[in-house]
Amino acid sequence: MGVRSFEHVGVIVQDLKAVADFFEMLGFRCGEKARVGGTWADRVNGLTGTDVEMVFLTAPDGSGAIELSQFLRPESPAPVGDLPSNTLGLRHLAYRVDDVEALLGKVRAAGYDTMAELVNYEDQWLVCYVRGPEGLIIELGQRLDD
Repeated sequence: MGVRSFEHVGVIVQDLKAVADFFEMLGFRCGEKARVGGTWADRVNGLTGTDVEMVFLTAPDGSGAIELSQFLRPESPAPVGDLPSNTLGLRHLAYRVDDVEALLGKVRAAGYDTMAELVNYEDQWLVCYVRGPEGLIIELGQRLDD
C-alpha cells in the first residue's frame, strides 16, 4: 500500500485575497473561505496557538486543488523575496491551458509577467513561467498538437 491519489498542495501566503484573486484570474474556482485553529490544528501543524484563514481553489477540470493558508497566529516568518527557479524545494506549479497568449494578456493586465520568454518546445508546447504574487512561480503550457 502506498499513495492512492493526489489531494492538494498547500501554499502559505501573507495576503490570502491577493493570491486567491490571482488564481481566479488564471481560471481556478475559489471555494468558501474558512478559519481553522485549536488543538487539532496545533497537533497536525506542530505549532501552538494556530489560527488560520484558508481557501481551496481548483482547476476547471476539478484536478490539482490548491490550499491557500494565511497564518494569523503564530505569525509566519518574513518572506525571503523572489527566489530563482533553481532554488531547492518546491519551486513551481504547472498547468495546461488552452490559449497561453490570451492568458498572458490577462496576467500582464493584472500587473504580473513572465520570468523569461514564452518558448516553443519542439513544436509540442508553448510554455513559460509566470511570477505571481508573493513570488509564486506558475508554469503555463499550451499543447500544440491537440
